[in-house]
Amino acid sequence: MAALTTVRLTTPPVSWVVRPRLLAVSVALCCAGFLLFCLGMTVGDYPLSLGQVLAALVSEGSYYDQVVVYDWRMPRALVGLLVGIAFGMAGALFQTITRNPLASPDVIGISAGATTAVVAGIVLGFGAGIGTQTLGLAGGVGAALTIYLLAWRRGTTGYRIVLVGVGVAWMCTSATGYLLARAKLHEAQAVVGWMVGNLNDATWGRVVPLLVSMAVLVPIAVVLGGWLRTLSLGDDVAVGLGTPVQQARLVLLLSGVGLVAFGTAAAGPVAFVALSAPQIAKRLAGWPVPPLVTSGFAGAVIVLGGDLVARSILPGTQLPVGVVTGALGAPFLLWLLTRANRAGSGG
Repeated sequence: MAALTTVRLTTPPVSWVVRPRLLAVSVALCCAGFLLFCLGMTVGDYPLSLGQVLAALVSEGSYYDQVVVYDWRMPRALVGLLVGIAFGMAGALFQTITRNPLASPDVIGISAGATTAVVAGIVLGFGAGIGTQTLGLAGGVGAALTIYLLAWRRGTTGYRIVLVGVGVAWMCTSATGYLLARAKLHEAQAVVGWMVGNLNDATWGRVVPLLVSMAVLVPIAVVLGGWLRTLSLGDDVAVGLGTPVQQARLVLLLSGVGLVAFGTAAAGPVAFVALSAPQIAKRLAGWPVPPLVTSGFAGAVIVLGGDLVARSILPGTQLPVGVVTGALGAPFLLWLLTRANRAGSGG
């Protein structure tokens, strides 16, 4: 009788060694994110000073100031903060697992899958009873599983995941274009505004599901993040160090997919955040791989800073935050491509 084999997915060891530069960069980005979080709530038809916002946050100041901060402006600021953290951490997961600085969720099809599912729900009429959060999660997970299965050849490699992911991204983009072509005018207008990456319609109804999902996914990603260093060394080395490569890669990818899907459902596919935040965090911290938590803080700074610029650059007009991040991210992508070409590899 053949012996039955079982696969156990143990958690990686946790290192408590403090790296001064990494800690300093993380604290600096966290402080910058909080400052931008507060500054964003000073902008609007009823202008507030930074002092008034800080007073309202600790339940001081006038009653009207507290209403403006908590009821009107905090949902937008919280969605921007959480989406930035989600995209930054997801980008760090994908880039480290694939060992490719260009392998962000919006390049390899995860964001495109979530977008297609949400657009299909809006255009075809079944999204009202399901909700954008569920649709985004289903689309992101569906795209990820498709990529993983198509890239499987007695295991997966980062190179195959990237190549298959680019193809899946274009398939989802084409499906989204077809759905928009058959949509009614008001549906198309609503969808296009969301597809750019937009915080203008943020409400507490979007904050709560996003906050709950991140309360589950972020600790999982942080606890399992110890595998990222070994996975970045290559499969052979990782196996030699005792890492269950295929299982670890799958669980980490699913964590990243969840972060991207819920973030995309809440604010749309905000362009280039997942691509640029990990690389910025990596270079600021002087770290060999994108640091997970620091990348999340960098993503929050990018989204909140981009939203502040989008609301201030044209008086009387609130641009979608994705317009600003896309304008800044495109040159960054070209710079990464130039560096990769000079190095003759993916990194």
